[in-house]
Amino acid sequence: MNRRKFIQKGALTGSLFTLGGSVLASEMTRTQIKPFQSEHTFHLNYAPHDGMFKAHAGSNIIDQLEFMASQGFTAFEDNEMRNRPVNEQSQIAATLEALGMQMGVFVAHKIYWNEPNLASGHKDKLEEFLQDIKKSVEVAKRVNAKWMTVVPGHVDLRLDNNYQTSNVIEALKRASAILEPHNLTMVLEPLNFRDHPGLFLKESPQAFQICKAVDSPACKILFDIYHQQIQEGNLIPNIEASWDEIAYFQVGDNPGRKEPTTGEINYTNVFKYIYNKGFQGIVGMEHGNSVEGKEGELKVIEAYKKVDDFI
Repeated sequence: MNRRKFIQKGALTGSLFTLGGSVLASEMTRTQIKPFQSEHTFHLNYAPHDGMFKAHAGSNIIDQLEFMASQGFTAFEDNEMRNRPVNEQSQIAATLEALGMQMGVFVAHKIYWNEPNLASGHKDKLEEFLQDIKKSVEVAKRVNAKWMTVVPGHVDLRLDNNYQTSNVIEALKRASAILEPHNLTMVLEPLNFRDHPGLFLKESPQAFQICKAVDSPACKILFDIYHQQIQEGNLIPNIEASWDEIAYFQVGDNPGRKEPTTGEINYTNVFKYIYNKGFQGIVGMEHGNSVEGKEGELKVIEAYKKVDDFI
């Protein structure tokens, strides 16, 4: 999903102040702000994306975060966070803290959609990846993120799959060594063959095998329910089978990749299952809105209230 760059103009009333043209949070003010009290409480930590509620809140990211909190959402994810200016990252972090919201995933590195990188074992691609991970550690600290997304890239058609798997595992072991001292976790996202043909990582059993081989708390699975419905189906049994290595979920209905209730996936049952398993992490709302404008945004909110009503 495309992410726009913003120069922030707004600020939380009483929580932020302007200094030299940049909006920063004072330590004193942070301790005084109470989280936003919404009239609705979800059972899971759903995380909208930038732009999902722009018809109601406008294009200013701070206003959008305030709107999300007012509707009961307790998290936010932003694939492009590492590409935002540092002062903007800091402003978002302060706002999330003030609202009592968590930061979800951001993409940790350059993704190679059409050529091999980690699977190839090429040292230059490996070093580029590790440098990106090191930079993403600083981003994660700045925005109080615990997770970052990793996609191992395209397959190497000239190399046996077993060698490719070994190369990916080695790369992830080295990345884990960077992340572990900071208690950060990269989450591997398998992507479906239809939307992303030719990528190395496609299925949850494959991601599970790799995470077991890496054997680090810094390397887990991002189980994107939209992608895995297309790739493998059998959602709840596959979630159960790979549960020990899952740290994060993302959602979107199929077909269409819009909000839950617009397709074939029984999200009420899936959410009930992961809730009963004790999942306390974030569920990223990585999908479009089925209807444009304010009507569509309200439809998204009502859809999540509906599928979250499983108790």
